[in-house]
Amino acid sequence: MTSLVSRRKALIGLGTAGLAAPHIATAAAHGTNWKIQTSWPGGAGLQIFKDWCATIEEKTGGELSFTPFGANDVVGDFQLYDAVKNGVLDAVNPFTIYAQGIIPAATFLSSFPLGLRNPHEYDVFYYGLGGLDIARELYAAQGMHFVGPVHHGPNIIHSKVPIRSIDDFRGRKMRLPGGMVAEIFTEIGAETTVLPGSEIFPALEKGTIDVADYVGPAVNYALGFSQVTDYIVMGPPGFMSLYQPVDIMDITVGQSSWDALSPQMKQFVEMETHVYSDMHHAAIQAADQEAWQKFEADGTEVTRLTQDDVELMTEVAVPVWYKYANRDKDAARVFKIILDYMQSGSLGYVDPALTEGMTLDL
Repeated sequence: MTSLVSRRKALIGLGTAGLAAPHIATAAAHGTNWKIQTSWPGGAGLQIFKDWCATIEEKTGGELSFTPFGANDVVGDFQLYDAVKNGVLDAVNPFTIYAQGIIPAATFLSSFPLGLRNPHEYDVFYYGLGGLDIARELYAAQGMHFVGPVHHGPNIIHSKVPIRSIDDFRGRKMRLPGGMVAEIFTEIGAETTVLPGSEIFPALEKGTIDVADYVGPAVNYALGFSQVTDYIVMGPPGFMSLYQPVDIMDITVGQSSWDALSPQMKQFVEMETHVYSDMHHAAIQAADQEAWQKFEADGTEVTRLTQDDVELMTEVAVPVWYKYANRDKDAARVFKIILDYMQSGSLGYVDPALTEGMTLDL
């Protein structure tokens, strides 16, 4: 009878010959290192990112490793894409909405006000409805490779004053990430300003702004937001954020760095992006549960908008959706996929009556 050792050797040999094993076994001869910067300035988000980056070298036997950098460590948030295109960084982990300045369709590659509301719905869009192929096409035209989305969670709003309806935003100086989100809040009367995440705390501390959106409770608590605000504004129960219910980050790589990888390593990075997205999302949500208790202990009050606010903001949002979708044909085709999904029997988020008479420049 063949020994277990002999059988094991035979299976290993068969796997190597028949499956074209990745180059992990010859890793030492390659040793590619990527400089990769995230948009996380600190807190749980940055730690989770660094922990993940630290696993890459071992997983690839040294063929690929990541040197992680936090927000502003190498370049500012709004310089990330220039840095990755010019080779200053090999890869970035930004909030996808930051790409809207160079890729108009990126407005819809991320969460947008009253749009898709759960992480799995964006997975359907990217991996089931063609979103990933379109994203890669658009990023390739900019000299970059879009590897895949990374889930975070809803954004929340911190405020120095109580906000119990959308009317209470009127006249408030409010930090937002720009683009459609800022325009919709401007429509309801807020005085909006665009700031990167790293500048929010000092702006609140100095009183430059009264209200600020940023990511979720765990990260925001670590950044000290409870020290400079007294309120957190949420959507109705079960709908944490009207304006950015699913915050999307991504892994984007400079085209030359991507092209230098073997086919096997490209596949590995794609698979690891899925791993990171799942790990990142779950770890952030777990940390959020602890953060809520800390905010409560600090005296922060949670206020909630109502279903009436949802309906009113939807009426404001729909024409703005179309305005941004019609900025170019790529934005229109991405939005059309998402709109059809939102109006389908699966979701039913948008009453067709709200979009009657509106057209897309496809």
